[in-house]
Amino acid sequence: MVKFQFQSISHLLDMGGHGFYVWSAVIVTLIVIIGLIVRPLLQHRVVLNQIAQELAREKLRKKTNVEGN
Repeated sequence: MVKFQFQSISHLLDMGGHGFYVWSAVIVTLIVIIGLIVRPLLQHRVVLNQIAQELAREKLRKKTNVEGN
């Protein structure tokens, strides 16, 4: 059976008087990790949209050049 280190939730949050520092470090760490995961995904989407726009412009440019000749 699993034995818990803390008697109650309040003891868990307090962490022997160090709770503020521990939980603030946990929150900052999670924010950084989430940012490191989400930011590249968003940038990837932006780059794909830019590539699609550039391909559409190039296709239109070629079509205009063929019709102009």
